Amino acid sequence: MFFKILIRYMWGYINIKVEGYFVEKFVNKCINENIFFWNVKREKSTIAYMNVGIKDFKKLCRISKEVKCKVNVLEKKGLPFFLYRYRKRKILVILIILIILVLFIASKFIWKVEIVGLNNIDAREITSLLEQKGIKAGTLRKNINAQQVINEIRLEREDIAWIGIIVQGTNAIIKIVESDSKPEVINEEEYCNIVATKDAQIVKISAQNGIPVVKTDDIVTKGDILIAGWIEGKYTGTRYVHAEGEVKAKVWYTEKEQVPLNQVVEKNTGNLEKKYKIKINNFTINLFKTLSKFKKYDTIETCNQIKIFSNFYLPINLIQITNVEKEEEKITYGIEDAKQIGIRKASEKIEKQLNNDQEVLQKYVNTYAINDSIVTEVTYEVLENIGTKEKIVF
Repeated sequence: MFFKILIRYMWGYINIKVEGYFVEKFVNKCINENIFFWNVKREKSTIAYMNVGIKDFKKLCRISKEVKCKVNVLEKKGLPFFLYRYRKRKILVILIILIILVLFIASKFIWKVEIVGLNNIDAREITSLLEQKGIKAGTLRKNINAQQVINEIRLEREDIAWIGIIVQGTNAIIKIVESDSKPEVINEEEYCNIVATKDAQIVKISAQNGIPVVKTDDIVTKGDILIAGWIEGKYTGTRYVHAEGEVKAKVWYTEKEQVPLNQVVEKNTGNLEKKYKIKINNFTINLFKTLSKFKKYDTIETCNQIKIFSNFYLPINLIQITNVEKEEEKITYGIEDAKQIGIRKASEKIEKQLNNDQEVLQKYVNTYAINDSIVTEVTYEVLENIGTKEKIVF
């Protein structure tokens, strides 16, 4: 659509007013004769406004006579009319022609690669992989074989369930659906044991199939067999089975935090300074010369790629550099305050490791001083199911 309008602009187009009782019939006949028009606006039921190319105007006049509608030219637009209006300003005309030529050439390339749908996969990995396959800024659009790239990536990456490549204007949109990492599923007809996933103390063991080889209060380590996938019979001997059951156990999660009583922290003063630079492909132009006036600061860079329309990007990036001033502040904590900070931070780390299936039984806190710091050790005693199936290999 955009390229059609761009071509019409280069050849010139007119804004017309169509008036009559058969405006809809007029529009339908234009469509049937493949006349391209755009920016259609309706006024009442008998008047319509639209843009149409100069070359199609004679056809419109013929159609308007056939359907008994009146066509009036409201405005002439486009490059030919613009050049005629400013024909005495040669430098301006040449400049405009060069800009249009550059835009036309730029439209043949990809200038932005947008990746959507990533959650666990590092975007840099996919960007690097796409560059190896030839999809990167500066690639000719016609040189991109989207289906071939899709097939190759699907074969190389097991963590990608689906990938789609859409080229819109100078923008290549890469849509990715990540595959779920699923645990190994053991067929019910296969022999297996139930083993411990963690070091723990057994609280309850319930075996539906197989023989429990541990009992309540036993201490087990990761990988120990909890429910054996075999049964000893007096007359049948050893018979292997698919072990089934649940093993509840106490598991301990421990985290340490060291909190200095005297600290120097940095905080924002609220003062900012903004600087800008322009990046044209791989060439950078700094729009500032002086260094930052702040002694201590954090720098945040925001990159905005220039685009003319929604999917017509140019190889020009406007980079905003924001310096946020920092200042140091000395803080002195009391012993009790330091303990509470340590407990809170250590507890938050442990709770991030837990899920809804785990029940916290006890919380133990131990603190002690080292030099000018308070060390806090927090331990959660958690009740959880620690059994997982492991295939028996003969």
